Amino acid sequence: MTSDRTTPTTPTPPANPPLTRKARRRNRIVAVTGLTSVWVLLWGTLSWANLISGLVLSAVLLAVFPLPPVTFAGRIRPIPLARFWVRFLRDLVVASAQIAWLALSGKPPLSAIIAVPLRVNTDLNLTLTAEALSLVPGSLIIEADRATGTLYVHVIGVRSREEVERFRQGVLDLEGRIVAAIGSPEELSRVTQPHPAGPPEPAHLEGAPR
Repeated sequence: MTSDRTTPTTPTPPANPPLTRKARRRNRIVAVTGLTSVWVLLWGTLSWANLISGLVLSAVLLAVFPLPPVTFAGRIRPIPLARFWVRFLRDLVVASAQIAWLALSGKPPLSAIIAVPLRVNTDLNLTLTAEALSLVPGSLIIEADRATGTLYVHVIGVRSREEVERFRQGVLDLEGRIVAAIGSPEELSRVTQPHPAGPPEPAHLEGAPR
């Protein structure tokens, strides 16, 4: 199996200015909230025990393994955030049903490694999109190229190159929903524009004729 590994050309972003104390405090709150949310999602149950243990674990991780400074230039928009969660939960249910059907069918599914260059190349967007993808059954992040903002996703159950392109567009739609929920106006304008890198090379499907 070979992978669809394209290297899109992206301009070098300008250096970020030093963060103020208020910005660092806000980023810590965002990091703790994000890590705790992932912890609760991994357990699959919203309870006080999981919530408190997630907060404690997040605080310990940030103290022992401090994250590099990440500038959060956007703002939280409640309505787009609610839309993101509704669609995310729907994708969880649909993907779980599809994986269950593949398991019951007994046929070895085709798989592919698909390169998806994101339109907003920030650490926060790269992390949130990768986490959301990995939590959906059937897709797993195997590599994230921080320099180009490209995710390499292993996907099972794809049967044609058209489905590969449909999955790639689905990742970009997911990125768009995340940016709509918490992105800055400049990031919002970026996800509404055509991707500057153009269409990447087609992926090679495992089990398909070469």
